[in-house]
Amino acid sequence: MSEFMELYNGMLRGIREWSRWDEFQKRLAEQADNGWYVYFVGVDFPQAPLDAATFGKVLDAIDTLLHRDHKEKYLGIVYVDDFEHPQLIKIYDPNNLGASCGSSGKVVPAGWILSRVPPDPLGEFVVPEGRKRWWREIFQS
Repeated sequence: MSEFMELYNGMLRGIREWSRWDEFQKRLAEQADNGWYVYFVGVDFPQAPLDAATFGKVLDAIDTLLHRDHKEKYLGIVYVDDFEHPQLIKIYDPNNLGASCGSSGKVVPAGWILSRVPPDPLGEFVVPEGRKRWWREIFQS
């Protein structure tokens, strides 16, 4: 099994409180370097890690999207392997959560995976055109 799949299928901890996410993403942005792959699952498979400035821009866009689209008192849709030294972060799209208990039988992948190691492709998934447009706009501005 690849290092990425071990991290992806390994023990992850959820970020439940918005305040913890705010602190975590701010620390990620402050410590950004040229080592993060950002995988928009089903749309954009990364060939190389992002530079620090682009990573910060993507992180800001995801943060804005989460605050705008996830109208809950708790977050609960971001998971990380290690809060102090993260290697992998799964962020679920608030508009594509599916049935959390798995009763639908449909696998709902994370929307975005931030990884310190090169990711493996996770397959093809249907992603709404509006979300693809949102993604493209991040890199055009």
